[in-house]
Formats: sequence, C-alpha cells, structure tokens
Amino acid sequence: MGNWTHGLLIVAALGCGASGAAAAAESNLAKHIVGDLKSGYVFAKPETRQIMDDDFANPGFLWVEKGEAQWTKAEGSLGKSCATCHGDVKESMKGIAARYPVYDAKQNKLMDIEQRINACRTEHMKSEPLKWESDGLLGLTALIKLQSRGMPVKVTIDGPAKPFWEKGKEYYFTRRGQLDLACSNCHVDNEGRMLRDEELSQGQSNGFPTYRLAWQKLGSLQRRFRQCNSQIRAEELPFGADDYVNLELYLASRGQGLPVESPSVRK
Repeated sequence: MGNWTHGLLIVAALGCGASGAAAAAESNLAKHIVGDLKSGYVFAKPETRQIMDDDFANPGFLWVEKGEAQWTKAEGSLGKSCATCHGDVKESMKGIAARYPVYDAKQNKLMDIEQRINACRTEHMKSEPLKWESDGLLGLTALIKLQSRGMPVKVTIDGPAKPFWEKGKEYYFTRRGQLDLACSNCHVDNEGRMLRDEELSQGQSNGFPTYRLAWQKLGSLQRRFRQCNSQIRAEELPFGADDYVNLELYLASRGQGLPVESPSVRK
C-alpha cells in the first residue's frame, strides 16, 4: 500500500470517528429536548455539557457525597437519621423528586424538597432544620434528586395545588424591580437571543440544584430566583418564601416531561 493511500485511510478513519462522536453528542442532546421544551443543558456550551455528563468530573457529586453522609447521620433527641425511616435512599427516594413541589394538607401549602427535608428533621427526628444553601441541605437535596435522574418531571397542578400554581404563574408574568421585567420577558419573549455573551434559555428548573461555574458551588433553585431578582433590581425574597415555592411549581409545570438532571452543571 502506498503512503498516500495509507494517509487517505487514516484521514477517512479520523473523519468517521469525528462523525461518530458528533452523532453521539447530537443523540445525547436530544434526550434533553421534549417537543418544544429545552433543558438548560441544550443552551450550555459543549465543554460544560461534557463536565456534567461525566459523574467523576461533575463537581456536583461532591455534594451528593455530603448528602450520603448526612442521610445516615443520626441527629436530634430521638437519635434518628433519614435512613432510620426511609432505609436505602436508592430505593425509597426513586422518582420522588420528579413530582415536587407538592401540596401538604397538614400545612395547607406547597412544600418543596428542601422544606420537606427540614420538616422531617424537626417533626420526626426532633433535630434542628438545616440552613438553606448549607452543604448539608444542598447535599441531601442533590442526593434525593439524583434518584430521579432521567425520569420526566411530573408535578400535580390541579386539585388543592391549583391556587398555588396560579399564584406561581402570576409571579412569573408580573413585571417587578427597577428594570420592570418579569421572568417571562427573558425566558419566553427572548429565548435564544443573546444577552451580552449569554444565550437566554427557557429558564427550566429540571437541573436544580445545580453546580454553576460562576458560583463555584452547588446552589438551589431559590438561590437562582434571588439572583434574578437582584439583577433586575427587585426585592430578594427570603429562602422558602411562599412566592418562590409557588414559582417552583409553575416552572416545573412549564418543564413537564423534561428529565430530572440534578446535579446538573451550568455556566
């Protein structure tokens, strides 16, 4: 075989390899698109998606490990842990996060995952609640969300949850702050357009808690809400505020069917 022929074969092989890799990447991307719905994964840069796709490289798994330790840690006056009641997290929490926030009849309000964790701690463990954005709460939230990874978001928005969903929708479309902007102005009206060097996404919530490269740590969805409010010069509500939990439900309903991705990685 001549050198030139051998060279052509090498080039062809490299081309096939590149083509195969591109096809695989395209196929993986399609998993994060459901009809007209696009996860934030789709809007991320390829190098960011690569970090997220590799569980060993994904820094969010550092918090999953913290959550695993927290899951079996006995605390409170009753000396209980999460595992005392729920056993193996992989079995007991499978699919649970995909349906949150949920209506809680006892409190007559919505509860998100973080609030449910702390309610379990105070009511069933007789322990102190974990501080919002603490490694302990973020770790447990990420661990529980991980057990639903790949499953479609499927929240209930009718029945007793309906008025809370309606309030969340109202918040989403209400202009606020000195910039007089609503969530919808960025994520509906201008989806796909560039804001400086950032492509505006649909603002889907299926990847939270997420590791943001800008934060250099894992963060909750409500941390993102507060940041957005700050950016439009609006009031930052306290963590756990009813308006934020209602907004969580509305966002989940907007992304109904998208796969749970946490711990995701974003810019």
